[in-house]
Amino acid sequence: MNFLINLIIVHLCFILVSNKLLAVMDRNTQLGLLLIFGLFVLWQVVTSPSQEELIKQQKMEDSIMLARKTKEAIREKIVIQTTEFQKDSDEILVDRENKFGAFSNAAAGKASDFVLENDLLKVTFSTKGGTIKEVLIKNHHKIVQNADRKDVKESLLLMSDERDKFYYALPVNSVPGGFIFTKDLIFEGALEGNTIRFKAMANNGGYFEQVYTLNPDNYLFNYAIKIENLDNILDKGFNSIKLRWINYLGKLEKAVSYEKNYSAIYYKPGIDKPEHCSCTSSDIENKEATPIKWISFTQQFFNVSLLASENFKGAKMVTTFLDDTDKALKKMDAEIEIPFKNANNNLFKMDFYLGPNEFDRLYSLGNNLEDIIAFGTSFFGTINRWVIRPVFNWISQFFENKGIVILILTFLVKLSLFYLTYRMIYSQSKMTALKPQIDKMKEKHKDDASTVQMESMKLYREFGVNPLGSCLPMLLQMPIWFALYRFFPAAIEFRQAPFLWANDLSSYDEWIQLPFAIPFGFGSHISLFTILWAISTLAFTFYNSKNMDFSANPAMKWMQYVMPIMFLGFFNSYASGLTAYLLFSNVLNIGQTMATKAFLIDEAKILAQMENHKKKPKKTGGFQDRLQKVLEEQRKIADQQKSAKTQPKKK
Repeated sequence: MNFLINLIIVHLCFILVSNKLLAVMDRNTQLGLLLIFGLFVLWQVVTSPSQEELIKQQKMEDSIMLARKTKEAIREKIVIQTTEFQKDSDEILVDRENKFGAFSNAAAGKASDFVLENDLLKVTFSTKGGTIKEVLIKNHHKIVQNADRKDVKESLLLMSDERDKFYYALPVNSVPGGFIFTKDLIFEGALEGNTIRFKAMANNGGYFEQVYTLNPDNYLFNYAIKIENLDNILDKGFNSIKLRWINYLGKLEKAVSYEKNYSAIYYKPGIDKPEHCSCTSSDIENKEATPIKWISFTQQFFNVSLLASENFKGAKMVTTFLDDTDKALKKMDAEIEIPFKNANNNLFKMDFYLGPNEFDRLYSLGNNLEDIIAFGTSFFGTINRWVIRPVFNWISQFFENKGIVILILTFLVKLSLFYLTYRMIYSQSKMTALKPQIDKMKEKHKDDASTVQMESMKLYREFGVNPLGSCLPMLLQMPIWFALYRFFPAAIEFRQAPFLWANDLSSYDEWIQLPFAIPFGFGSHISLFTILWAISTLAFTFYNSKNMDFSANPAMKWMQYVMPIMFLGFFNSYASGLTAYLLFSNVLNIGQTMATKAFLIDEAKILAQMENHKKKPKKTGGFQDRLQKVLEEQRKIADQQKSAKTQPKKK
């Protein structure tokens, strides 16, 4: 449009000038003026913007205008918001004072982190609540399986779940609910060497303080809380302060389901022996009226424990099983009553242990803290703590590989029990020597089972054979077996210790990985140690039962072969240290039995001794006599019942 207007103006000017000047100008002058006007028109045409450029220019002008208006609006909004913010800040301050009372200033601010570390661990603290945020155990790792089911090492962290809590409920009457929770306060942190002091300042200059001191070359923290000049703030009607401690245990071991069953809350009631919540299900232990010396959130190989210099007044402890899909293993929850005497100057000292379940370290802390290691609390636990463990540690001085240590330990156990094994083999040899006569007697009375039993007892008594002689030595060895059953999965020395194809003797060995899971505890893998144990057990059973008599109970002959197959599912997911021990034990049993029969057992001499015993007068009143009388009574009852059935019924 501008282009057309300019063109019209140029033409009008040209006409006006032409009409007035044509008369006085010569021809050349007239041509010059026409050329000038023509060039001017051409310049206007060339330099004028196109329609698209005009539209673009108009949009730019509109944008600039909008930006100016927006800027002015923003300025006005900032002024309004500043005024409103000042108003909201005043309201927030009032709300904070109502909610936190004398600790209102401590309820504001930004949280920051502090770190304490030594050669063994690194602990990160947060000023929000003045608590532990994360514990890194330096000399240990956790094993996880990647997408290809390969074992991968990761950092081992304790108390690192974002759901964890550790806070005190301070009784303050002037606030809603009557309590201020330290988890809502920002503490002032001060690092002094290996000590961190966290203070929650009250408006009157008093404070609630937490002090952490890390000991060198140890997993132990000295921990204390201090109340200073809060007499006019804290409720005088309370004689204790409640500590709430929630810890979601991380999954640290490869065999997660197994680790779950070895995790529990342990605690020591005063001078009594330590106790614990259920390991295999959710549980509650209410000890609110019982003095407690220490409380420990214990996993298979690690623990976080809080130990009081004086006793806690009481505690309520809750263990909660979590779904397998949860990233945590279990939820541990404890409400602990801390003695509270003087709000002007009150100090309560404790210790934090954050680390592995190493027997010697825990034992050095006293108060039976070492009992959290799942060696067992009965007679078997005593054997593990004071017999098997010291022997194992002694062997470990000479051999670094824990598999070799297990082999030597197995040999020493077999050597210490050799006399019992010899008596068992000797008794079996006497039974074997008597077998031909028993077979003849069974053939004679094959249709009368009660007579067979009674006549067999007469033969045993006559030749001095104890039918239980081969069982008693085996029963006497059972305490050792049960103790070792608890020892291998509980001793941290086996954790991630490799041997042959096993990567971790405290967990199952994966010889073959299956693309599916087999039920009944078998899992999605095959343990080679378990398979070899089953094969060696079947071989030893076959070798040992060739001369045994199963005619009285034929099912027992097959049951002894079925049992190892049934236990495959159990041992396949068990600690490979135990299945390695059982394999070594079977191999040594076979060798020991064959060597004993070849070099120490003389069957001809045994038969001669039995013949001499037959000639001697027999004592009365022994176990075999009583057993024979019982069998005779049972036979009489059976004969009477049989006779009653065969008599014709009276009409």
